[in-house]
Amino acid sequence: MEVLALNCGSSTLKFLLTEVNDGNVLPGQNQRLAYGTVDRIGAQGRFHFCIQDREDCWQPVAVADHGEATRQVLEWLRGEGLLGYESPKAVGHRVVHGGDRFIDPIVIDDEVIKGIEAIGHLAPLHNEPALSAIAAARATLGPHVSQVAIFDTAFHRTLPERAAMYAIPMGLAKKHSVRRYGFHGLAHRYMTERYAVVATTPVERTKLITLQLGNGCSVAAVENGRSVDTSMGFTPLEGLVMGTRSGDTDPSLAGFLARQENVDVQEVEGWLNTKSGLLGVSGYSSDMRELLDAESRGNAQAALAVDMFCYRVRKYIGAYLTVLGGADAIVFGGGIGENSPQVRARICGGMEWCGLMIDQGLNARALGTEERISAKSSKVHACVIPVDEEAVIARDSARCLG
Repeated sequence: MEVLALNCGSSTLKFLLTEVNDGNVLPGQNQRLAYGTVDRIGAQGRFHFCIQDREDCWQPVAVADHGEATRQVLEWLRGEGLLGYESPKAVGHRVVHGGDRFIDPIVIDDEVIKGIEAIGHLAPLHNEPALSAIAAARATLGPHVSQVAIFDTAFHRTLPERAAMYAIPMGLAKKHSVRRYGFHGLAHRYMTERYAVVATTPVERTKLITLQLGNGCSVAAVENGRSVDTSMGFTPLEGLVMGTRSGDTDPSLAGFLARQENVDVQEVEGWLNTKSGLLGVSGYSSDMRELLDAESRGNAQAALAVDMFCYRVRKYIGAYLTVLGGADAIVFGGGIGENSPQVRARICGGMEWCGLMIDQGLNARALGTEERISAKSSKVHACVIPVDEEAVIARDSARCLG
């Protein structure tokens, strides 16, 4: 079955046109017919695209929103002869928040769209791009192409209540659907399933700590293939230090800053989401590459931002080792996790107490590639697994359609 996977970020759209021959198996590299990214949506961006066995191409593009970006992708695929009346059979969409209602992949109809819109208040910055892409794909391709929604929160629905609930009055929690939903579910699922393949271990027997480290960051404790704890909570703001998000803070901080600065709480939440994290601490950049370079040139604030980032990740690893009673492996994914040996080494430094030892040579060579980076004598393995969310979207879409 030919499936087009669309993966909407806050300002990006990734796409993959692939052939899924078995709904229980992730499509491999040899099944990628075309793929690419539209970057910096809402500004002067660029369009990266590639057809199987051809060189990658880049071109500048200005798109106002994710709907327009989707139309650009479909127009390019059609111009290359990759879209016709019979293809694709389905379009799979990553939707960040499924709330309590959406747990499994589901064929999109008007009722499903109303349902996603109804929980928009839980993720106002994240679900709207997907809805825009869904509307554009439905309008452009017509009713004969099935559209499927895959939810990022679904992987974390297995959290036990002790990890999922906040210690607030239960009447309020139930009234307003307040719980720890967790995010980056597709990424954590991919790392878990791929590790099981690489380690030739049934996914039901895995015990892992998976790290999705990019502009947004999260960590998950995975036991027997199921998420049992994760760092993001009711919103993607909780947990690790991120590019522009603060991660864990004192809950009273938002109210305190609102009173001290004479602004409303919504404005403070904006600061915590868009002006904090690596950017806020360094006052320089949210890009880890730029911060490491600035640190090497003696920038003390950049050094502090990197140190706080690595410390928070290491702190969560220690907590989740306790939750799991030990782990088979620590798995690194995401832009930073896959491409920054220096950050990986700093996160894992000093963890010999739990049996985790990094091989510096292997670690240095792992740049966007699937590699083991732990020493042979390490009791807890460490590895890099580049995340492919689009493959999960395509596989789940095919499986949903039978």
